[in-house]
Amino acid sequence: MAEIAKSKVPTVIADDVHIVYRVNTGSSGRGSATAALSKILRRGKGADAPGVRKVHAVRGVSFTAYRGEAIGLIGSNGSGKSTLLRAIAGLLPCESGKVYTDGQPSLLGVNAALMNDLTGERNVVLGGLAMGMTREQIKERYQDIVDFSGINEKGDFISLPMRTYSSGMAARLRFSIAAAKDHDVLMIDEALATGDRKFQVRSEARIRELREKAGSVFLVSHNNKSIRDTCDRVLWLERGELVMDGPTDEVVRAYEKHTNA
Repeated sequence: MAEIAKSKVPTVIADDVHIVYRVNTGSSGRGSATAALSKILRRGKGADAPGVRKVHAVRGVSFTAYRGEAIGLIGSNGSGKSTLLRAIAGLLPCESGKVYTDGQPSLLGVNAALMNDLTGERNVVLGGLAMGMTREQIKERYQDIVDFSGINEKGDFISLPMRTYSSGMAARLRFSIAAAKDHDVLMIDEALATGDRKFQVRSEARIRELREKAGSVFLVSHNNKSIRDTCDRVLWLERGELVMDGPTDEVVRAYEKHTNA
């Protein structure tokens, strides 16, 4: 009974979440500052300014995530997957509804933001500090981070500026920094889509380790194999709405049937 109770500790609760972007479709240029201020003041009074278009990116999504779960998010481009993760991380406000989290959510690529003009080595330090690690912890885990990323397999790239890295190398280092810390809630957006199969296997194994240490993992990916290999539950979103929430095989099969129809 104690084990069952432990497995049902919630880490994220999304309660009827709606997220709306406001896109300025008006022209900009000289003399527009006064007009922009007027728009802001009108918006503060509850009115949408002229020339501002609403984009309803997430529509009434509700779910509860529990400790030890790895949850995949699937859906076509523009379905609201990344937007939902940003709301869970506290980076986007909800138009209505609420997101409740237990602990500090970490969104890969934000908490471990990398700077192009700095070396990989320096970015490891800054990324670790951004996630709340101490300098001593970073020092202890530094070599493991570099080895895990594999970016030094073909040269001493860790000592070079990030601008010399390919997008895949940068993504692998970003994942390696984030994965060096145990997280209450770790959200990964397409990180496993980069790199070779060897790196994907290492990444999937690390995600399983994070789950075993009582964390929760969210993975956005268009690679259904990575979802199947990594996740035990899947949320399927389309046009901002939650179409299906259930066991991985069941949801992925339904999604593939839909996309192949």
